[in-house]
Amino acid sequence: MRYLEITVPEGKRRAVLDILEDEGVDYVVSDETSGREYTAVVRFPIPTQAVEPLLDRLKRTGVGDESRVVVIDAETVLSEGFATLQERYSYGGQTSARTSRQVLRTKADELTPPFPIYAAMLLISAVVATAGLLADSPAVVIGAMVIAPLLGPALAANIGIVTGDDRLTSTGFRYQLVGVALVVAASIALAVLARLAGLEPAGVDIVVATELEERVAPNLFSLAVALGAGIAGILSLTRGFSEAIVGVMIAAALIPPSAAVGITVAWGMSGAATGAAVLVIVNLLSVNLAALATLWVAGYRPQGLFEVSPTRTPTYTYAAIFGVGLLVLAVPLASVTLLDFHTTELESATEAEVEDVLTDPRYEEFEIEDIVIELDGNYPIQSVDRVIVTVSSQNPGPEPGLADHLYREISPHTDDPIVVEVQYVVAEQRGRTEQGDTANGQETDVQDGPLRVSRDI
Repeated sequence: MRYLEITVPEGKRRAVLDILEDEGVDYVVSDETSGREYTAVVRFPIPTQAVEPLLDRLKRTGVGDESRVVVIDAETVLSEGFATLQERYSYGGQTSARTSRQVLRTKADELTPPFPIYAAMLLISAVVATAGLLADSPAVVIGAMVIAPLLGPALAANIGIVTGDDRLTSTGFRYQLVGVALVVAASIALAVLARLAGLEPAGVDIVVATELEERVAPNLFSLAVALGAGIAGILSLTRGFSEAIVGVMIAAALIPPSAAVGITVAWGMSGAATGAAVLVIVNLLSVNLAALATLWVAGYRPQGLFEVSPTRTPTYTYAAIFGVGLLVLAVPLASVTLLDFHTTELESATEAEVEDVLTDPRYEEFEIEDIVIELDGNYPIQSVDRVIVTVSSQNPGPEPGLADHLYREISPHTDDPIVVEVQYVVAEQRGRTEQGDTANGQETDVQDGPLRVSRDI
């Protein structure tokens, strides 16, 4: 519930009181004696869900343009008249309701810090995220998300769109774009310093060596985080949930991918940088589209929306931009998703084929140790490069014909040109009883490197 204080301008006292009486509001009115253009101050409690329609009605009668309104949270109201008013505004028996449009704009402003503070916090977050990605430390990356102040700008832009506040809209979008650019620039600088300091793993793909891999080849499931963050962000503002937790979710969709762009640019990996940049743009569009759609479904509209049709144009325009952008960028994400499915299917099929081949009496001494599907590393859209089958036996050396046999069985399961590679691990066991239990211990002797036999397709 809310407690409103309205300072009434000259000539409007009767109009304000008539509206309150018509709404059934119990009010207290006192004369305003400051000598300014106001004549009275009206105070009254009101259900949360009644704030927006009441203020809109005051505005339509011309009172709201000149009045000064203060909205305060109220803990409780003991009044039979208030209980009746609350019952009137309890839609479907629900007495708790969304935040009013007017209060929502104020909240969005409060969640958007002054730019110097915003930039400083984002720079710190970028440094922490970059360090976490390079160190392959999920805990550090999560810490970067916690301190990133991205909730306010992401929601302010869309609140401004649906409530007709152009200043809030431009501020929100400007903060988002500049914020992402700051994170990318800071990440590039830190990653370059890391390379100059010799922190690059020698002979190892930096993408594979850190948490970067999932962010440079994003799939359609990446959309879930950003869409959920946008929806949850609006619900947190309109329904009173924790904004801090939702802010971490939005930061999770934007900070690590932006840092990944900086790292891959510094490492000269253009394909990986493109993949990470696509993820950043997709997440930005997803957060904004989800927030805009949630606000619209929740019923937030500029006043007079249906009376003046041109006021609907900005909302439809932004929704179309977000939607078309997502559809276009979803194509590479869909390709990566299909590749993930294909890789999983190929791994399962390979395991079945290897098991079947090893049932041949010629190969009865071999056992499957591992199956790995390697991709070609051409980010962001890769393809299957080779299938590595590791088998173990007690006899050293490769088995003639095994690689060819496996190649013939595995290759029909993919359309990609692949290499089937068989790696041999020599193992020796001692001390087994007839029942197969270990009696005197077990010993495994592995060569310095497994023997490899490859077969190209």
